Amino acid sequence: MKSDTLLVSAGRAHGNAVPVNPPVVRASTFLFDSLAAFQAAGKTPFDGPFYGRVGTPTTFAFEDAICALEAGHRSIATASGLAAISATLMAFAETGAHILVVDTVYEPVRRFCNRTLKRMGVETTYYDPTLGAGIADLIRPETTLIYLESPGSGTFEVQDLQAIVAAAKARGVATAIDATWATPLLLKPLALGIDVSIHAATKYIVGHSDGMLGVITTNAAVHDRVRAASQDLGSCAGVEECNLALRGLRTLGVRLERQGATALALAEWLETLPQVARVLHPALPSFPGHALWKRDFTGAAGLFSVELSDRTDGAAARFIDSLKHFSVGFSWGGFESLVLPMHPESRSLGLWSDLGPVIRLQIGLEDLEDLKADLAQALAK
Repeated sequence: MKSDTLLVSAGRAHGNAVPVNPPVVRASTFLFDSLAAFQAAGKTPFDGPFYGRVGTPTTFAFEDAICALEAGHRSIATASGLAAISATLMAFAETGAHILVVDTVYEPVRRFCNRTLKRMGVETTYYDPTLGAGIADLIRPETTLIYLESPGSGTFEVQDLQAIVAAAKARGVATAIDATWATPLLLKPLALGIDVSIHAATKYIVGHSDGMLGVITTNAAVHDRVRAASQDLGSCAGVEECNLALRGLRTLGVRLERQGATALALAEWLETLPQVARVLHPALPSFPGHALWKRDFTGAAGLFSVELSDRTDGAAARFIDSLKHFSVGFSWGGFESLVLPMHPESRSLGLWSDLGPVIRLQIGLEDLEDLKADLAQALAK
């Protein structure tokens, strides 16, 4: 089935007199008629109702739907995107291990590596997102994982996923990617040979800014160790959140198409304005990673950044505070437009120290002309 058809049908029952949507099963405890039945269910606790923390029929429906979209082995729902990332990193963490993490990573990941993993005796090396095949030079005998995020947080660098995967496989190193920007529709990490695909389902998948949720999809080779780490951390997904994500999946295709088209139109227009020094959007031909984006992705999401020409103190605040249709807030992927300042100069490699104010724009479902007029008047200020 094509992706749009999968969005409608995946994770749903089909047959006579079945509900359109999977029922919301709120349960901590499932009852069994005999000890033998209880013990039998305990042998495969992730395949059916056993205990609420390891899943309910609602959880399994969401996991099945994501796994179908990702074409993976199994999917694992977690309490948040960060919980999904933490479980993945913990799956490959051991005392004396070394991991490679892209320097444009989501900032809480850097915090987890520098705080929790360091305390466990795991060393993290941050690498340039444009390194590509050169990452082979950073792989050590003790390297257990290469962690990717493409496009990168805030500045949207596109990594050469195929070259990095080839280098990793040549040395027997696992790979994982935060693919939240692309959703399961615009990038297929497992088809490119990446072992673990992670999504903050809080964003586009839930799609309405009203649920915290993460999801991990793996190939068969690494599934058990990632599942074990997720289980040990205990950060299970809420049933209500899985239900919200199933609802969001049904309209993900049309929302993403609309938001992506509006964002690209705004990016193309912003690129012509003197108040904008640079537009950081992978789908623009002028963007340095555009060719890689075009090779590996099938479309663009509605999130990008602009670098303002005005570098004076307060320029970013004047711009942001003048906006009417863009609210200041974390996250993205909902139906509403948002704005947030980025601070790439704080990253470890210092590659972004010469940028002017960088402002991230999340483009919602508002009318294109209304958003354009709002940005124009704010830039004029």
